[in-house]
Amino acid sequence: MSNPSAAKADNENSKKAGDMELGDQDPVKGIVESADLELLGLSQQTERSLGTFQIIGGGWNICNSWAGIVGTLAIGITEGGTVLLLYGIVIMLVYGSCCTTTLAELSSVYPTAGGQYHWTSILSPRKYSRVLSYCCGAINIFSWISISAGVTILPAQFIISMAIYNNPGYESKTWHYFLIYQATNIIVLLYNIFAIRRTTWIHDVGFLVSISSFFVILITCLARTPQMSSTEFVWTTFINRSGWKSDGISFLTGMINPNYIYAGIDGAIHLAEECGNATTAVPFALMSTLVIGFITSFVFVMSMLYCLTDMNAVIETATGVPIYEIWLQATRSGAAATTFITLLALIAFFSLNGCQQTSSRLTWAFARDDALILSKFIGRIHPVLQVPVNALLANSLVVFIIGCIYLASSTAFNALIGTGLVLQQVSFCFPAALLIFRKRSSTYLPSHRFFNIGRFGWVSNIVTLLFGILTLIFFNFPAEMPVTGGNMNYTSVVIGTMALFSLGNWVFHANKSYQGPRLPAELT
Repeated sequence: MSNPSAAKADNENSKKAGDMELGDQDPVKGIVESADLELLGLSQQTERSLGTFQIIGGGWNICNSWAGIVGTLAIGITEGGTVLLLYGIVIMLVYGSCCTTTLAELSSVYPTAGGQYHWTSILSPRKYSRVLSYCCGAINIFSWISISAGVTILPAQFIISMAIYNNPGYESKTWHYFLIYQATNIIVLLYNIFAIRRTTWIHDVGFLVSISSFFVILITCLARTPQMSSTEFVWTTFINRSGWKSDGISFLTGMINPNYIYAGIDGAIHLAEECGNATTAVPFALMSTLVIGFITSFVFVMSMLYCLTDMNAVIETATGVPIYEIWLQATRSGAAATTFITLLALIAFFSLNGCQQTSSRLTWAFARDDALILSKFIGRIHPVLQVPVNALLANSLVVFIIGCIYLASSTAFNALIGTGLVLQQVSFCFPAALLIFRKRSSTYLPSHRFFNIGRFGWVSNIVTLLFGILTLIFFNFPAEMPVTGGNMNYTSVVIGTMALFSLGNWVFHANKSYQGPRLPAELT
């Protein structure tokens, strides 16, 4: 049966398109060059105050690839060792290149805050557009909330690791992490509400702090290390302490660690409606993050492995932060290592700032499309502050609740934040699969778009889809064997719970009101 409200929306979109003045340009070219949201049935509600460098900085601050992978080394070291860390980064480059080029092509044509779910709506057959795009949007929102929670816990881990090292008598408690986690969440929330619009340069500062820290730490460790590890150790050491009999499965489940170099790679996309030249700036930001992320991650991890002198000490470190022990071994200075951890904590704040900003724009876009209960409340832009205050509050409330789960079970908490990477990859699969379905038609990807990779696009789309499926399978495997209640991977449970919330929201609200963007009828 046809949906009357969907038909009405399509007619309205067609009427808007007919009223547009496109001069001598063909209609699709008008979308590409002017990024005119009205042609898609959307309304411009935010100020376009971000320039190209701010978008690049914002996208980079979220991923912070080299800091992201060293901050989560505990996973990779025990489930693959140096082989996983180095070759895993190379594998992620291959996948990341395909995924990022897929996103960059679409963002150069349809630069909207909704990103993946908007593209899904546009590319889907009309009959399935609402359902598929709603699913993609819900998945993407949950992924960003999970990623935000994962970044929020990092300052707590770094701060407490310094307390453990510098105060041997100190005994950390779960509630210590909880309090720092919640304080971090609230501080960054307040900044995003009251200061972010006045300080768009903050992303520039974060970018410079990250890159400067990269060089300072790298040079210091290489200059101070008492001896270098052997090349054989760095490039061939495989460690499997996961309990899996198959090294292959251990490697695949451990890939979650190098996957962190591109966690939140779609960040710049969701800031598109605040950027004046989004059709060029967003693809450029995506590709910059891809390239800089790989170079810094690979060089940094390789260098730190050469500086490592005692692998067992790294694995069993009392601080709970393996990179802290590596820096202690490399610099032979507690003060230097503590300074580096402080820089890592500072970078985490910049990253969380970007996460909160980006995730709120995605939630706001979903509410603007009337896809959420309380959409009218969540989908408001504050008239004075010019930010989606209610979307920021809603996301931070969920992050707050996730933090409360940490008090009860760190295992459940880790499952929640680990889910973010899985859902992120799945959200990329929707538009990639639909591009394949549409045979990459010029109706949806005009040939004169700013970012065009030609026939390689087929490879990018297929690899993006296949890797998403692989991630969905292996990142749900237990990280350790034998499985117990304490080490079980509850990612599938978390995904199931999120699915129930999404289904309830669809049944009681979105099914009656949600309309995703569509191309004007005469263009399709």
